[in-house]
Amino acid sequence: MVTVFASAGDLTEKQVTFSTLAEGVYAYTAEGDPNSGVIVGDRGVMVIDAQATPQMAKRVIDRIKEVTDKPVTYLVLSHYHAVRVLGAAAYGAEEIIASKNTEAMIEERGAEDWTSEFERFPRLFLGHETIPGLTRPTRTFDNPIAIDMGNRVVEVFHPGRGHTQGDTVVWLPEEKILFAGDLVEYGATPYCGDAHLTDWPQTLAVLAELEPEKLVPGRGDALTTSAQCREAISMTRAFIGDLFETAKQARSEGLSLKEAFDLAKQRMDPKYGDWVIYEHCMPFNVARAYDEARGIDRPTVWTAERDKEMWAALNG
Repeated sequence: MVTVFASAGDLTEKQVTFSTLAEGVYAYTAEGDPNSGVIVGDRGVMVIDAQATPQMAKRVIDRIKEVTDKPVTYLVLSHYHAVRVLGAAAYGAEEIIASKNTEAMIEERGAEDWTSEFERFPRLFLGHETIPGLTRPTRTFDNPIAIDMGNRVVEVFHPGRGHTQGDTVVWLPEEKILFAGDLVEYGATPYCGDAHLTDWPQTLAVLAELEPEKLVPGRGDALTTSAQCREAISMTRAFIGDLFETAKQARSEGLSLKEAFDLAKQRMDPKYGDWVIYEHCMPFNVARAYDEARGIDRPTVWTAERDKEMWAALNG
């Protein structure tokens, strides 16, 4: 039986890997903790996803300094979750880029999400007292944008709803490298608490059509072959499908949320139980899937109080 709330008991430090994907293109990964991406151009550096606090962000900055002395000019937010964005102040970026739908999430639920995520996973908020406030973009977009970094053009676009309403990916068309954010995971459990599960498979299909040869998922190792990229997209799609189909069945049979959770665990534990943060994610995932299965399109705002009430009800 799960007794510790979410990942509050996960205190184990992870080993960071800073891997080279192509000349000037890097993946910052940490054994299933949130990933960041780095692209070095003639005109500066782009970072994809900031980490949770300025102190955590400085670990990324230290790796950047190992490969270039250029400043960080662009910070791209793949979506809004506190663990991804609240370290932004450390970079001093000229532009912080996010989709307009991500900006809307920050305004609607930014403060609540900050408190919620900190209590779920305090280890990821090392130096939380250094966070100056909510991260807000300086540049937003609806339509795809292309950023000329001198030696390469970087494409930034919103492929559709999935992990959140505002998911943004960064694509290097020449190198065929995709920074997918939490739309794609690899050996790590997709978090679906703010998801749009009806749309997510089609959004993954958009990414598959790019035929990436290398891919940085939101969590998990950087992928360096076309086969691995296809596998990661397929694995994520399978998880989403199993979760949502179970929730829809539970609703059609009149099962309670607790019964839906038990059914999902029975079916999904054998397939996915060894994935990173599986036990953490599943209560939030089933709660959101159950809501969407009963027609609630916009995810309900998670608060620290709601988190714990739901956790106790499903894990009791």
